[in-house]
Amino acid sequence: MDIMDFGQLFLSIDGRINRAKFWAGIVILLVAQWILIFAIGLIFGTSMMSETDPSRPPSVGAGLTMLVLVLVFLWPTLCIYAKRWHDRNKSGWWTLIAVVPIVGGIWLLIECGLLRGTIGDNRFGPDPLGGK
Repeated sequence: MDIMDFGQLFLSIDGRINRAKFWAGIVILLVAQWILIFAIGLIFGTSMMSETDPSRPPSVGAGLTMLVLVLVFLWPTLCIYAKRWHDRNKSGWWTLIAVVPIVGGIWLLIECGLLRGTIGDNRFGPDPLGGK
């Protein structure tokens, strides 16, 4: 994956991605988030588990920084999910299924993480696996 692929993967909702790129993108985002959360904890002297650690109270600065962090990672996450839904020949709006308690998360995991995309071209572009 070259630098252009990263830009397309994380910043654009256009096109399709296969399961391998989907999982790679999700793992990259999760690792980056954990590293930044750890760094924020070190900077502000707080713990990721501050609710359960009374010796390290939560910090307002850390809370605001975490909110910004969530907002920064929201767009790349939505881009990855939209392209994966496109591979399943569905609108990226299907990502909203995740807000349905329990069932939504399971549905999202099965559709985006486990099932193969549409074989051949669909309305969102060519098959990322090149299948016919």
